[in-house]
Amino acid sequence: MLFGVSIWWLTVLMLRFAGVVIPWAVAPSSAHALLMSMGFVPLFFVGFLFTAGPKWLGMPQVSARNLLVPVVTIVVGWLLCLIGIHAGAVLAGIGVMLVAFAWSNLTYQFMRLWRKSPSPDIVHASLILLSCLAGAIGLWAVAIGWLTDHELWVRAATQACIWCFVASVFYAVSHRMLPFFSASAIPVLDAWRPMWLLGSMVAVMWLEGLVASLDILVWPSSEGLRWTEVGVEALSAGVMLWMAVRWGLLQSLKIRLLAMLHIGFFWLGVTLALQAISHTLMALSHDHRSLGLAPMHALTIGYLSATMFAMTTRVSSGHGGRPLAADNVAWALYWILQLAACVRVYSAIDPQAGEVPLLMAIAAWCIAMCGWSWRYGNWFVRPRLDGRPG
Repeated sequence: MLFGVSIWWLTVLMLRFAGVVIPWAVAPSSAHALLMSMGFVPLFFVGFLFTAGPKWLGMPQVSARNLLVPVVTIVVGWLLCLIGIHAGAVLAGIGVMLVAFAWSNLTYQFMRLWRKSPSPDIVHASLILLSCLAGAIGLWAVAIGWLTDHELWVRAATQACIWCFVASVFYAVSHRMLPFFSASAIPVLDAWRPMWLLGSMVAVMWLEGLVASLDILVWPSSEGLRWTEVGVEALSAGVMLWMAVRWGLLQSLKIRLLAMLHIGFFWLGVTLALQAISHTLMALSHDHRSLGLAPMHALTIGYLSATMFAMTTRVSSGHGGRPLAADNVAWALYWILQLAACVRVYSAIDPQAGEVPLLMAIAAWCIAMCGWSWRYGNWFVRPRLDGRPG
């Protein structure tokens, strides 16, 4: 899905740059936002929730057979959605409805594990479950929006999914795993992870999602709400940038795989700082000036994608019986992804730059993500190098 969605959007932008008219049944921006955020990330979550999740909850391993039907349904649903995006909004809505149904089933399966858990520490799992429920609701809302021709509803639900579902799950996992990985690899660091920071930052993610949705449905927002956003975002940005350093950003640079996780987390602080600047401009100009989509792409490419890249590289290596390390290929692809994030943020801040930076960003993205998919995807169908089952 990562490979397919990336090539699809690269093709769309190249055809647009060449002046070729493409048929669209829905708004291109809505299709892009939905597929590039929800088209492959929930599938990544499935692998995580039903491998690490049972360990966190003190539950037995989950059979992959229980996940097969909903996972295949998600893939089929997105393929129908992709066809419908260009052929008919109703077909796109039906595709997303299949995805919503399958994701609801997977969330229910994880909820059953959560309810039966004997573990005394289920805070992270509880917040992740809550975010997964928000994702299910958001996907149903997107499906209904396209089926009933309510484009604003689709855009609002997608924003809610990105912040309240995807970003919230990523942050909860970062809070639990990043200090642990760092302390395990670098003895001078500790696994300090205050629980107040977990709850408060997930609340910030939900606030961002709810206000972003409100901005779409009811615009412009009140001046008081806008300045409240600025205050929360500025404070949160400072805390996240400080936490990035506190958790070992500088020390991690000596270990490639760990550095990939830390650099991705650093982008979360950058995202909130850009959000604060953008909303300050909006408050001062009565919503006529902003940084555009720069904060959103700092979040999605900088934080979410870089973190996913690092985590999937680590997991793929471990489950493939290979060393837990980023070799030269993975390291090069990761920095190409960082280039994509920087160029895309720049192109959003400076719309006068034209189409060239946009094409550079998507080209770099495709090299990084399609290169990763091609290389590591081949590992998934081969026996483990260490001879163990799998």
